[in-house]
Amino acid sequence: MQHNTLNSTVSRLWDAEILPSLSELVSIPALSPVFDPSWAANGHLDDAVAHVSKWITARNLPGATVETVRLDGLTPVVMVDIPATPGAEDAGTVVLYGHLDKQPPVGGWGEGLGPWTPVLRDGRLYGRGAADDGYSGYAATAAIEALKAAGGSHARCVILLETCEESGSPDLAAYLTHLRDRLGDVTLVICLDSGGNDYSRLWLTTSLRGMVSVDVTVRVLDAGVHSGLASGIVPSSFRVLRVLLDRIEDSATGEILLPELNVEIPAHRQEEARTSVAAVGPIGTTFPLASGVHRVTDQDLELALNNSWRPTLSIIGASGMPEPLDAGNVLRPYTTLSLSFRLPPTASAEAALAAIKKALTTDVPYGAHVELGRPDIADGWDAPETAPWLRAVLDDVSKTVFDAPWGTVGLGGSIPFMGLLAETYPQAQFVVTGALGADSNPHVPDEWLHLGQAARVTTSVAHILDAHATR
Repeated sequence: MQHNTLNSTVSRLWDAEILPSLSELVSIPALSPVFDPSWAANGHLDDAVAHVSKWITARNLPGATVETVRLDGLTPVVMVDIPATPGAEDAGTVVLYGHLDKQPPVGGWGEGLGPWTPVLRDGRLYGRGAADDGYSGYAATAAIEALKAAGGSHARCVILLETCEESGSPDLAAYLTHLRDRLGDVTLVICLDSGGNDYSRLWLTTSLRGMVSVDVTVRVLDAGVHSGLASGIVPSSFRVLRVLLDRIEDSATGEILLPELNVEIPAHRQEEARTSVAAVGPIGTTFPLASGVHRVTDQDLELALNNSWRPTLSIIGASGMPEPLDAGNVLRPYTTLSLSFRLPPTASAEAALAAIKKALTTDVPYGAHVELGRPDIADGWDAPETAPWLRAVLDDVSKTVFDAPWGTVGLGGSIPFMGLLAETYPQAQFVVTGALGADSNPHVPDEWLHLGQAARVTTSVAHILDAHATR
């Protein structure tokens, strides 16, 4: 493989071909279905699918087919099938994964920035979906095109771009079942929906936390009453909810108390976290902490493990409480909180949800009514042992593409696709990587893509594909 040709082709594709099209993709408000129940009628997901499919179809990929796969009532999937180069036909199938759906816009974007307004500034492309992860389909395609131009080899490659990842990938299992025979023997999975702790090396995600979410409502009255007349007689719904949550979480430390949500952290994952912390320094310093607020501990290793292998609870929504300016002296009839749990990679999400339900609904103080709604679960993922050929090419990429050793990270978020594929193809190798950094702002205002890192990740994927085909 001609390395100079590979590098120059990737650079040209990103500058001249990818950036203009990706910028147009940012402008499409392709909200994930959970944020846009009328997604089918609104057509924005279809617009994103059509836009990226048109770009890929125009690439120099002889024999490739670009197809939009649709199952009744489900969000569409883009499937790009690229035949193996001569001599690599027996290397199995490589699945390269990304998604086109987006998180909601949310307010508070910086001056001159907006969710649907692509802005190029200082090597960054700002806009919703640029980094998470509209770039992925472009990077996967460009890696294969550049590899061909440089005379490299690759196995059969299938690019899969789903459109409901930000909703928890509820449609993906049906598509994997539908496409299983067509995918064949999957020997390598490359997921570009991740990232790392800096932009100076290639990062591999070796674990992903699972997730449980559920709404809990505590009701004490059929209608609100004067707080002066009822307080001290009628229990506060908020206080009852506090008591129930204390069964699950130690409010002083954040420790999750239910055994079903905890696991013993593997020794090799602890060692990986220790190495990662030593490579990049303090954890969480890029978060916009309010003045005077500090991290939950000064021990960086503990922070890394908290964010990768320990369960956490976040309250992400509330109902039944008026805005302060609208609040009267009323003892409210109910309180609803949206609970979002992150689970260790190897914990059972189903068992965790059952334990949470039991804790919230058993022996409720004062006989208050508890209602649970919108339960959702996703298991985590723990990567298999890295094969020697993959470790060798990662070492090579660290020298030829980057100037620092590759690193590993346990990601605090979830990618449901990985658990599904790991269960379906237990013998496959997994490369979960990407251009996201801790300060890339996915899901929040001012999301941005580091264009230099995106190009380096693209080049790295090309090297990995070549090594896989010739292993």
